[in-house]
Amino acid sequence: MTHFSRLLLVLVCALTLSACVTPSSEPAPSQASTDIAFSSTYQAPQTIPTLIQNATVLTGLGDQLSNTDLLIEEGKIKAIGSALTAPKEAVVIDADGRWLTPGLIDVHSHMGVYPSPAIDSLADGNEIVGPNTAEVWAEHSVWPQDPNFEKALAGGVTTVQILPGSANLFGGRGVILKNVPSITMMGMKFPGAPHSLKMACGENPKRVYGEKGGPYTRMGNIAGYRDAWIKAKAYKKKWDAYKNGKSTDKPDQNLRLDTLMGVLNGEIRIHNHCYRADEMANMIELSKEFGYQITAFHHAVEAYKIAPILAENNVCAVVWADWWGFKQEAFDMVRENAALVELAGACAIIHSDDDTQIQRLNQEVAKVWAAANRMGMSLSKGQAITWLTSNAAESIGLQDQIGALKVGMNADVVLWSADPFSVYSKADQVWIDGALRFDRSWKRAERTSDFNLGIISAEGDRP
Repeated sequence: MTHFSRLLLVLVCALTLSACVTPSSEPAPSQASTDIAFSSTYQAPQTIPTLIQNATVLTGLGDQLSNTDLLIEEGKIKAIGSALTAPKEAVVIDADGRWLTPGLIDVHSHMGVYPSPAIDSLADGNEIVGPNTAEVWAEHSVWPQDPNFEKALAGGVTTVQILPGSANLFGGRGVILKNVPSITMMGMKFPGAPHSLKMACGENPKRVYGEKGGPYTRMGNIAGYRDAWIKAKAYKKKWDAYKNGKSTDKPDQNLRLDTLMGVLNGEIRIHNHCYRADEMANMIELSKEFGYQITAFHHAVEAYKIAPILAENNVCAVVWADWWGFKQEAFDMVRENAALVELAGACAIIHSDDDTQIQRLNQEVAKVWAAANRMGMSLSKGQAITWLTSNAAESIGLQDQIGALKVGMNADVVLWSADPFSVYSKADQVWIDGALRFDRSWKRAERTSDFNLGIISAEGDRP
């Protein structure tokens, strides 16, 4: 094949975003998918059955199984057990010595809204025009060709929650994406997944707005939240009266208040940037005052101090393994944070909030697991992996579809080269809805997005 022919092949494949090697993730939208603007157009591709044999399995629900088989059919987990029989047409993989986990879920990412290359023209994650921008949606900033999606996939990440930044008291809506190639955001959007609302405590909003008319203090932050929720409750009352036939006056639509009303109606989940224990306690009191549920505190460096309160109020702590000290409110960190939250019976989750950490989230979990066991907690690997699987899935409202290896769940699966709690382990293969989306043996550049053409050679390895 001539150099020109090879280049032409790469261009054709890239323009279809890997359609030459996997079915397209973005078919023509069905009628149902076009009923609401920006609805998902993703449909799981047709796949052949896959039987993975003799693996060590972390189910994502707390269990570790030895010498176990997993059968994938029609995008779902069909069976899990010993000596399973493969359908005649199935791909059979001997995983002897290797480990299986559910696809990893990162519930705090800014891929696509703060993509690479990190330049001002691509920085679309913070709408810094006022402390309340609940009207904006992160999905409207997502650039699907961000090269970091591919790098996260190579680290075993199959689902991501993309959030706005933390400059504002109310930063806007977050969106759940499947980590699949697509030309549009809608082709990545997880069908039926609920929106989230990003809120932020503490230093960030008061630093950004302290010289812009406020809030200037933490008490100003709380006043700003309360004022917004008072308006939202009044807005909801008008809409409820109209929908229930008690009023004929249809309220004027307000995008900002639509989002806050969605929270009050239980349709949108609060994911709250908050570091300090006292501020998390204040935010819980605020949620009780206005009748909404906080799903999770993100970063939550001091979550271990109020772990019983988190458990009592059914709030997750979404944390790093060991990031600390980059600002005052991040100083009082302990590496055992997530483990201590779990010990108290609360929901613990590990997140990235970073384009590099998202490539090795398994190692972040391993750090906390090792630290917890050094202090005598006897924490199993099966328990610890839930911080990236079933706990994460529950926080984004998708626990009935992803986050666990059990019959009937979506076949989001990672086959690791070795124990994923080892720094030497890599994701060998990654499936999403039963479709093989990453294989470490793949070499050619046509399995990348067109943005990478000219960066990755036609004969070169994947990034």
